Amino acid sequence: MLKETIDAGKDLFKASLVQAGAYSPINLEPHSPDELLGELFSDIQKSQVYPDGKTFVDLVPKERIKSIQQEYQLLKQDPHFDLREFIKRHFYDLADTAHSPKPFQFDKSASIQAHINGLWDHLERRNRKDRGSLLALPYKYIVPGGRFNEQFYWDSYFIMLGLAESGHWQQLEEMLKNCAYMIRKYGFVPTANRSYFLSRSQPPFFAYMVELLARHKGRRILVEYLPLMIAEYKFWMRGRNKLSQAENRAFARVVQLPNGQVLNRYYDNKSTPRPESLREDTNTANHAGEAKEKLFLDLRAASESGWDFSSRWFNDSREITTIATTDIIPIDLNALLYHLEMTIADAYHLLLQPLLVRKYTNLAEHRKRLINRYCWDETAGFFVDYNFRRQQPTGVMSLAAVMPLYTGLASHKQAAAVAKKLESDFLKTGGLVTTLNKTGQQWDAPNGWAPLEYLAIKGLERYGYQTLAETIAKRWLGLTTHVFNKTHRLVEKYNVLGGDGLGGGGEYLLQDGFGWTNGVYLALIEELKNKKTAN
Repeated sequence: MLKETIDAGKDLFKASLVQAGAYSPINLEPHSPDELLGELFSDIQKSQVYPDGKTFVDLVPKERIKSIQQEYQLLKQDPHFDLREFIKRHFYDLADTAHSPKPFQFDKSASIQAHINGLWDHLERRNRKDRGSLLALPYKYIVPGGRFNEQFYWDSYFIMLGLAESGHWQQLEEMLKNCAYMIRKYGFVPTANRSYFLSRSQPPFFAYMVELLARHKGRRILVEYLPLMIAEYKFWMRGRNKLSQAENRAFARVVQLPNGQVLNRYYDNKSTPRPESLREDTNTANHAGEAKEKLFLDLRAASESGWDFSSRWFNDSREITTIATTDIIPIDLNALLYHLEMTIADAYHLLLQPLLVRKYTNLAEHRKRLINRYCWDETAGFFVDYNFRRQQPTGVMSLAAVMPLYTGLASHKQAAAVAKKLESDFLKTGGLVTTLNKTGQQWDAPNGWAPLEYLAIKGLERYGYQTLAETIAKRWLGLTTHVFNKTHRLVEKYNVLGGDGLGGGGEYLLQDGFGWTNGVYLALIEELKNKKTAN
């Protein structure tokens, strides 16, 4: 029986290798709207035709781009030319077409859990054909909501947590298959399925998604998705052999430290303004002076981190113009890559491949030692980001410090120190605050975010800090419920310090929906219910 299981696993692994294209992406990347539309794109974004720059990049051309550009060049000289009317004639807004969902029917008598379960269908999308910047995916997916009408990478994991609690395993698996499809096609999981996101990824939660599905379908799933996990790992480690010749010993997403060892950073393959935020990035650059390409790269890299934006990326915590994301070794990214290495080793263990188990376990243990050397602040008793150019910690305390607890790489002594710091400095009336800095950036105080609350809670539980974890969960769930009862809204971020509880800051208005809030709420409320029943 054991031999049959092993043989079946090996057959599944071989089939997955073929399906994954032996890790070789197709690399037929569609052009981003700014590249396609050139001057027209720049004129529209800079003139603020739409308050939110993401609106235009998501529109769908009604005809060939070349024809639109030619007409624009002819008409723009006319003193009576109306740019808004021109856009209306030449672009579709998917929100105004048959592809848009019907307005959600609110039932004010429904509980928050019933409301969320009703939202899953409302937030579901299917897109099997490229439409403007929106890229086709083979399966249905859940979007965050509001301005975010794509399958976002790290959002998906926290959405999946809620789908699992709701018993929507098919929807969960379809979202995972979409991520696998993007790895096969592009060589990595982009920020989301938009052409303007194809130069960057997001925090690598793919292995956690695979483990989540394995809870339902069994551990053979690890073998099925092993080639894709390896492909993602190769994406993050790409360029390792070029580090010795690279400027400042950094290339793409890898960094060589003084002892010749390697850790990772966030990066982006372009150094131009983000198309969806061209106006904001250009304004930031105008206030920053020289080295605009480096600034654009750092803004883009911070977007890959998911923390766009936060003082953890700034040399001066008050000034976004001092952003230096690509100079920083982030604690959360490297903890996630530790987990990816360990999960790959686990999958090889199922295939009875001891040499490969040892290889990836050693890689993980090596990364762990480097994290402890560069990203553990013994004086502060906290995990921190490390600025490798300055050869010192950044000095910003943030909830990224909980990732080593969530992934299990922290020692019990480290976990105790982190728990103490969370309770004394980060714990507020509505849960944990993201950083201790009030800067106006959305990934700073006073905001708290569902994914970070969840990672902290589960990380603390892993090391036995059940009381603190439950306190955080109850405070965050209480705040979310309070806002819902007052507004009938589930939003992307919350003010955990007080007031009306609604989060703020950043480049756009507070968004409703909201995918990862819904997922985390269901996961945490169900866990508290189960604990109460057990007692």
